[in-house]
Amino acid sequence: MRAVVTVTGKDRKGIIAEVSAFLANKGVNVEDISQTILGEYFAMIMLVDVSEATADIATLAREGEEMGKKIGMSIRLQHEDIFNAMHRI
Repeated sequence: MRAVVTVTGKDRKGIIAEVSAFLANKGVNVEDISQTILGEYFAMIMLVDVSEATADIATLAREGEEMGKKIGMSIRLQHEDIFNAMHRI
């Protein structure tokens, strides 16, 4: 089962490392990643495999939001199907 993780906020060092470590500690595997810097802002989207995660998607999403607040970023995790449905025209 896959999910989409989005991370946005003010750019600084270590964002990718912190988010990747968080996901790895939860048993989540990063399958693909794209990131960019827009002026002073950071934007990243990750496609992740949550089939071996230590928690369900709702828990991972909540913990990701909490972690985002601690590091000054917005972190959202959504099931791939929900993400696709929200972005379908």
